[in-house]
Amino acid sequence: MPIEDQCLAGFPRGFAASGKLFLRPIALTSGRTATILAQSGAALPLAGGPLSFSAVEVITRPVAGETKRVSLPLPALRAWTKTETKPIQDAVAKALDRLSRPRAAIAKVSVDVTRLMGVINVTPDSFFDGGRYADPSVAIARARELRTQGADIIDIGGESTRPGATPVTGDEERRRVIPVVQALANDGAVVSIDTRHAGIMREAVAAGASIINDVGALAGEGSLVGAAKLGVPIVLMHLNADPRTMQENPRYADVVLDVYEYLEARVVRCEAAGIGRERLVVDPGIGFAKTPAHNAAILESLALFHGLGCALLLGVSRKSFIAKFSAGEPPDHRLPGSVAAAQWSASQGAQILRVHDVAETRQALAVAATAADPRLLPATA
Repeated sequence: MPIEDQCLAGFPRGFAASGKLFLRPIALTSGRTATILAQSGAALPLAGGPLSFSAVEVITRPVAGETKRVSLPLPALRAWTKTETKPIQDAVAKALDRLSRPRAAIAKVSVDVTRLMGVINVTPDSFFDGGRYADPSVAIARARELRTQGADIIDIGGESTRPGATPVTGDEERRRVIPVVQALANDGAVVSIDTRHAGIMREAVAAGASIINDVGALAGEGSLVGAAKLGVPIVLMHLNADPRTMQENPRYADVVLDVYEYLEARVVRCEAAGIGRERLVVDPGIGFAKTPAHNAAILESLALFHGLGCALLLGVSRKSFIAKFSAGEPPDHRLPGSVAAAQWSASQGAQILRVHDVAETRQALAVAATAADPRLLPATA
């Protein structure tokens, strides 16, 4: 019996007859193995590479009733799809196209491999580095150091969004970030402005920022229309809550699918406002309005989010979930967990990692990539 027939034996009838269909890439491979499988047709490239996937978890979420999941190798998926209705065939074809299509460069930074976004918080109260870079000159020096360590993008934020953080005025946020953005842009750095406020977005882009990173996914007053006019790439993060109260008993029917559908709705709103999908980066918001169990579920199913057809960004650096997964370590002692979480995210195809520790993360990614494909070994080694 062909493998696809074996996999489909006992496959539930009417599995996708109603409700919404999702495909989560599984059986991911990297390095030369990924290239061989993709070239042979046994696998598809994940977002254009360098990973490939040879199977998927088919998920259907009905309007009412239980969400169903079945794992299928790609040949079995194709065999099943041929027996289904035209709407299901179209949905599977669209999902596979979005999962496998290469992503456009973000602010001229190609995302064919995992890129690092170095974090600079020009704030007194951020959970890890609050106060360290509150002086603009110190922030600029640190950002330059991160660039020499291998940061592809520098993310500048002037308002903490940690749980319980107090919002700042527009004038204060402006005073903190604009001099730093301007100095780094003058250096030739690719600068991202981490803000929820339309006015700061506009002024930061005028000062040289080339990416907007919004934890509110452009849901703030004037943000969507304003960002559409600015013409730069935008990171849409899942929060859907007030940072001050976001950790007070967050609940989801299914955290992975709920976060996916929230981001999907924001992408659709952006497209309607004239912001093309190629300009969008999605971030499921690890640690924002999520329990440790929620964070673990999202990390496990991270590859699902490639189905949105956008570049994928993860911010896992130094966050409290690391301590919850481990032994309760404070932020200063979460470097190993940060690097492990970054490596896991890269192994699921995340194109951008937002990190505090650029040199350490860069080293870990380089070792893992070279182990998967020795052809990446530097010629001088």
